[in-house]
Amino acid sequence: MKKIGILTGGADCPGLNAVIRAVVYKGMQDGYVITGIKNGWQGLIDNDTRVLDARAVSGILDRGGTILGTSRVDPFQNPESLEKIRENYKRNGMDAIVAVGGEVTLGVALELYKQGIVKVVGIPKSIDNALSGTDYAFGFDTAVQIATEQIDRLHTTAESHHRIMVIEVMGQYTGWIAVEAGLAGGADVILIPEIKVDMQKVCDGIRNRHRRGKTFSIVVVSEGTQIDNHGVLAEGPEKRRFGSVGERLAKAIEDVTGYETRVSVLGYIQRGGSPTAFDRILGTRFGVKAVELVTEGKFGQMVSYQNNKIRSVDMDEPVNKRKRVDMDLYNIAKVFCAE
Repeated sequence: MKKIGILTGGADCPGLNAVIRAVVYKGMQDGYVITGIKNGWQGLIDNDTRVLDARAVSGILDRGGTILGTSRVDPFQNPESLEKIRENYKRNGMDAIVAVGGEVTLGVALELYKQGIVKVVGIPKSIDNALSGTDYAFGFDTAVQIATEQIDRLHTTAESHHRIMVIEVMGQYTGWIAVEAGLAGGADVILIPEIKVDMQKVCDGIRNRHRRGKTFSIVVVSEGTQIDNHGVLAEGPEKRRFGSVGERLAKAIEDVTGYETRVSVLGYIQRGGSPTAFDRILGTRFGVKAVELVTEGKFGQMVSYQNNKIRSVDMDEPVNKRKRVDMDLYNIAKVFCAE
């Protein structure tokens, strides 16, 4: 019997279980034994695996997280780990591994493949939709939906208390969640890592809203947007402080405008819980395609969603290039933003 291993690495994400389920069902249909590798690459280092069958994946389609667990372990940090991966891959009789993750997990997978240690097919997972080579990665749609719901809820509080509400969403290097959730939630200001922040323009836009009788504003900001305590763009990537931009932005707005400003950091809420229908279907399509690529011997490839079709691309593309926000979409969002 031929064997396919599957692992999930990096951050957890809605839709992972849909992928696992699809790989198991499609793999069994095509005559494979599916081996689940626990906790990302760490599971292959420790030889922590389990056989997955239909019973093991029953009822997981709507569950968040991953039944296999995950980790951020990079085996290239330790030569002994690489040797253990080589040994355990052979010991388990695996013919290929389906690696599900973001740029780091897929980067490890690609390098292991290039060094002849494992045969691998990649599946893109990205909350902030930062992987190039695919229009969407699963998990993103759920994150946008959750962020939009929170923006809707915070609208009423902002309006009732006549406050500026700063909402920090995920997106370390790209602002996809901020743009799409901000557009869907009617944000008055959207700030993303791809665009330099002009704090004077931001504050002037908020003041102009007040002059027009709008005594509240909704500001959506990606966590990777560069803003210092005084509202001045920070210099260089080494000064990025992920996870604190919302607080610094809120302070800058309140200092400059004098308007009462509060911040809400959505954080891990965006990647928890049940996946949307879109992410369940996309994850399922990805899983089925990954098994097909294994059967066809197309290793070193990543499953891809392009123009509503499931295709594949070389893993070099998503590993070495981030996908920036579509400026056409951003410009549409700007039509509705405070000026």
